[in-house]
Amino acid sequence: MKHTETKPCTTLAAYIHSFWELKGDDSDSQWERIFPDGCPGIVINLGEPCKTDNGLATMDHGKTYVVGAMNSFKDSFIDRNTHLLGVCLKPAVFSSFYNYAPQNELANHTFEFDSPHSFDIGKINNAPTAYLNRYFLDRKRSLNESLQSVLNDIHISKGNVNIYEISKKNFITVRQLERAFKTHIGLTPKEYVNIIRFQSALSMMSDVRQKKSLSDIAFDCGFYDHAHLSNEIKRHTGLTPSQF
Repeated sequence: MKHTETKPCTTLAAYIHSFWELKGDDSDSQWERIFPDGCPGIVINLGEPCKTDNGLATMDHGKTYVVGAMNSFKDSFIDRNTHLLGVCLKPAVFSSFYNYAPQNELANHTFEFDSPHSFDIGKINNAPTAYLNRYFLDRKRSLNESLQSVLNDIHISKGNVNIYEISKKNFITVRQLERAFKTHIGLTPKEYVNIIRFQSALSMMSDVRQKKSLSDIAFDCGFYDHAHLSNEIKRHTGLTPSQF
């Protein structure tokens, strides 16, 4: 399996993490697991039909799909004929490009996009990065600045933050914040904070230079203890820390 990523143009940097491409090879014929990161995405299938959402959905050749933010892992089947091209959007920016549906209706699922929203397979095959930059530049609207301020605080704290305190700091009630997250992110504030904290712990576990114990990582990331961290890893990846 070959996975590559390309950054969008500078104007789209606040909206899009990356454009990515995944191609299977002769050694592939297995389920690949994706962990939650709080981000939605758009995917076009340039290869053979590809099963996703733990086998509950199939992405067909030439069609474009919207992938909602996840609060748990999902598996996709990758083989030698798999060829996917996707866009990893940043949280809360979907509505800056599309008038489609509240994000909570898309969470944890993959849906085929309507024709007006679909990518042009001919143009995307010819020059994918140039096409995707132009596609999103033509649709770009302003960001939700108040929500972006909240997200920035969550990311700076690496998810080790109190929802009430962060609402108070940003002059918004918890109820208003919950509604905004439901519409623009698809997850509750608590779910999102937990995912960012989990991702922070995952990054530390993957950093071979640190060589920290699970207890140390749990303490640094604000978990009660290593058992609490272990449970969160199991919930978000389906794996125990030792399996991971």
